[in-house]
Amino acid sequence: MMATAEFVSAAAALVLALTGLAHAESSAWSEDLRSEIRLISGDTTATPMHAGVEMKLQKGWHTYWRYPGDSGVPPQFDFAKSVNLKSATVLFPAPELHRDAGGEIIGYGQDVTFPVEVVAQDPSKPVTLHLSLDYAVCENMCVPARGEAELAIEPGKSAPDPQLKTALAHVPTKETAAAAGLTVKRDGNTAVVTLPAPADRSVTIFAEGPTKDWALPIPKPLDNAPAGQRAFRFKLEGQPPGADVAKPIDLTFTVVEGGRAFEVTTRLD
Repeated sequence: MMATAEFVSAAAALVLALTGLAHAESSAWSEDLRSEIRLISGDTTATPMHAGVEMKLQKGWHTYWRYPGDSGVPPQFDFAKSVNLKSATVLFPAPELHRDAGGEIIGYGQDVTFPVEVVAQDPSKPVTLHLSLDYAVCENMCVPARGEAELAIEPGKSAPDPQLKTALAHVPTKETAAAAGLTVKRDGNTAVVTLPAPADRSVTIFAEGPTKDWALPIPKPLDNAPAGQRAFRFKLEGQPPGADVAKPIDLTFTVVEGGRAFEVTTRLD
């Protein structure tokens, strides 16, 4: 009987340990009427450490990228209440182009995980991530949503989360214009972007200005691109007050080419 009791006690301890481990690798869900968010821990063996913001959406609803397109609002990640946190940099997986009543929007039509690069003030101590997230979800209409989550990140102790690894793999890589073969030139009050791309792949380009208060149109594909290339055109408009689009501008292009995505920052002279 004593052996049996000891076995049961050991088994119960193992269950508690595993439950604690699972809890330590993710926060509780913060639920809204149409979505929910939580924090998850990833690889913490290097600097920066990796965490993630996992967002689940109800079927038929979508949310926004860092630049929403014709309408909508981007998510606002606030880590100000965190402990032992030097910086938290949110990465955005490659977005999709959607069309709704507000026009063309840029975002995610399914569950999404945003990787977060975490740097501690004191690398020898845990970081307590506290997230306040304001975002919007849309179906036929858009509604605001808010979530809060907290999670302790232990340096050197968390195994990589498979879902977070997948999300990281979908973050556009940064490339130079020369390496990507991307060029952008003025054509009157428009800009034309050209880049090499196989004819059998879908290609979508998103354009951003030098600061977040720019709202450039989504580039439209042209039919007269040279063989082996794709060309896109967009109007030079949507600049904030005081900005002059006639002067040289630093532009960022996110290119989604089939299952590959990359980001190029270059100057339009």
